[in-house]
Amino acid sequence: MTTRVVALDLTGRKALVTGAGGGIGLACATRLAAAGAEVLVVDVDGDAAGAAAAAVGGRAVVADLSDPSVVETLEADIDVLVNNAGLQFVAPLPEFPPERFAYLQRVMVEAPFRLVRRVLPHMYDRGWGRVVNISSVHGLIASPYKSAYVTAKHGLEGLSKTVALEGAGRGVTSNCVNPAFVRTALVEKQIADQAAAHGIGESEVIEKIMLDRTAIKRLITPAEVAELVAYLCTPAADLITGASIALDGGWTAH
Repeated sequence: MTTRVVALDLTGRKALVTGAGGGIGLACATRLAAAGAEVLVVDVDGDAAGAAAAAVGGRAVVADLSDPSVVETLEADIDVLVNNAGLQFVAPLPEFPPERFAYLQRVMVEAPFRLVRRVLPHMYDRGWGRVVNISSVHGLIASPYKSAYVTAKHGLEGLSKTVALEGAGRGVTSNCVNPAFVRTALVEKQIADQAAAHGIGESEVIEKIMLDRTAIKRLITPAEVAELVAYLCTPAADLITGASIALDGGWTAH
């Protein structure tokens, strides 16, 4: 399967992608760099950030987004901000560790807020900017045992819409991309864990558990997510703002 590439020229633009050491973030960094952007590859893993930056011709920035003081040190002259960094923790609510719940909110809601707050003045000054938030199907609906993740993604949705309203008329758009399961290291681990927990094969986990509610029965590729991110940076998407775009194989069509 090949992904159709949209025409995009970001020459002279600077992009910051969080969680860009692998998976969706790396795919987004790769795509934006291919369009001519200078890309800051932000990741908590220094080795992953360095390797990704070398691969895309960008700059590695090692940052723990759970630390607000670190977020405030990141560069502010950013034209394209992709809030992608995230993590998962699964547990029933009575057993969910409060400190873990708070940690996910810091990484996936507070850090994007602080980053948007930091870069918007530059975007306003230039009269152009793109904020793309990698949300999830779980920003639109819920699943059991994922209270922190679902809460964080719903919070990110609200932040994105607020940014869209404030940036309207100033050349800045803000949108959420809402994928279902993407074939990343995070999802591969979930597949392996589910297979062990249920005593079934990994292909059966994908088909009967992960893709049970989707109409199109395959996992999404990181490149497909990145291509939608790229489209939102094109002139054709100037009027797409405050949107939540499902890339979910029909999951939310039910």
